[in-house]
Amino acid sequence: MSGLLVAGTTSDAGKSVVTTGLCRAFARRGVKVAPYKAQNMSNNSMVCAGPEGAMAEIGRAQWVQARAAKVTPEPAMNPVLLKPGSDRRSHVVLMGHPAGEVSSHDWEAGRRHLATAAHAAYDDLASRFDVIVAEGAGSPAEINLRAGDYVNMGLARHAGLPTVVVGDIDRGGVFAAMYGTLALLEPEDQALISGFVINKFRGDLGLLKPGLESLESLTERPVFGVLPWEPSLWLDSEDALDLDGRRAEAGATRKVAVVRLPRISNFTDVDALGLEPDLDVVFASSPADVADADLVVLPGTRSTISDLAWLRSRGLDVAIVEHVRRGRPLLGICGGFQMLGGVIADPSGVEGAVAEVEGLGLLDVRTDFTPAKNLRLPTGSALGVEASGYEIHHGRITRGDGVEAFLGGARAGNVFGTMWHGSLEGDALRGAFLEATLDRAPSEVSFPAARERRLDLIGDLVEEHLDVDALLDLARGTAGRAASASERVETNTVPSSATADRVGLDTPPPSGSGGSTSGVDDGSTSGGIR
Repeated sequence: MSGLLVAGTTSDAGKSVVTTGLCRAFARRGVKVAPYKAQNMSNNSMVCAGPEGAMAEIGRAQWVQARAAKVTPEPAMNPVLLKPGSDRRSHVVLMGHPAGEVSSHDWEAGRRHLATAAHAAYDDLASRFDVIVAEGAGSPAEINLRAGDYVNMGLARHAGLPTVVVGDIDRGGVFAAMYGTLALLEPEDQALISGFVINKFRGDLGLLKPGLESLESLTERPVFGVLPWEPSLWLDSEDALDLDGRRAEAGATRKVAVVRLPRISNFTDVDALGLEPDLDVVFASSPADVADADLVVLPGTRSTISDLAWLRSRGLDVAIVEHVRRGRPLLGICGGFQMLGGVIADPSGVEGAVAEVEGLGLLDVRTDFTPAKNLRLPTGSALGVEASGYEIHHGRITRGDGVEAFLGGARAGNVFGTMWHGSLEGDALRGAFLEATLDRAPSEVSFPAARERRLDLIGDLVEEHLDVDALLDLARGTAGRAASASERVETNTVPSSATADRVGLDTPPPSGSGGSTSGVDDGSTSGGIR
């Protein structure tokens, strides 16, 4: 099998960025490449076509990575998607469709069948693509979870994948994190670690060089490159770690307040608004945050009834009603739209306990949750323009006489509700919506073009700052010697590898990764990884 696993020292270390960039860089070389993540835990997901045209749900990150690879997204690229329902229980999406739940109490035993399905999906992709760039999850050094791991080193062992560990230097302690990651692994797992990539570096590479050389010497693994800090880098996110990174540049004149629900999902719906030059998109968690907003957005949520209770506990329900009373616009998306209605009923306990609650009463609609999940890629029109999006929901909407239809949802005056995620990514619809709500003419911003530019930027950064040829050879099993750290720094690019002068591991890295292949401790070292 030809493939590469991109692991990380922590969550949000840069695995998605490196995976996405390598997909674009490999595709530019004419390689038929596919992204893959055995298990994603995220409430940000996307709809794609599955076998025989049936709709399926996968993690948003893998959908974007498929776009970077210039291939069609499919369920096998993210065979297991866990959608957190609480701190200890997650809803399982297996090969694009609901498949029960998994809890912290049966974390290992309850996931064995998921591992089998995930590895089968990898094998299927590997039979149809030249190279698979697999993204790990969290850290491979989460040794408390290693027995049931099928995403990091469990996957690497299954497919014999050389593994690159990414670390975020902006957090500090990156050398300790990389060295420690390797040190904590079993010898068989250590043998698959082929090198490192440092992410988010800002400063003088010359000052970093001694650390790179020491890391390479201690671990006998190369550093394949150092990605710089790039403030304009912005991927469709898979979790809520970077919600605060969507502020506009100085000069924005209108404020868009997006309510930061505890179980917020598909918050990428507002990414397109963040590109508009005169809009400042902020995430709100208190009444004061929405008091001066020009537009309020209630986004999707994994748990509509629980998040509605949270909304009321904060007094945000009163603030939102007051916002509408003053004649200002409100947009609810999926679960956020359901909160705006009259009644939300969950007779089957889809979201947990059986319940029926009152909504905010701003739209004449009723929501009934049913066990079957609706997955669609709808198209239509609204506000005089064509529109499209995607639907992922259990709730079924019934509109009353007091509203008009709007993108699978309802509208009454300045209160809009839609079941279509991603509709604002359409330039025509977004322009018409902002004209109707904020009385502003459509801008020249194109969201699809902006996304493609972002993917090209990530590809460019990877091409310029990582040893892409060495990584491709590594994935293909034809790796040779990579440039040394000193050589790369002195050519004003980035470090890659150094000849190790100390044996640090009982088990060598895969052939061609830059380390010793003897695996012999000659007694000349001190402090090496044992």
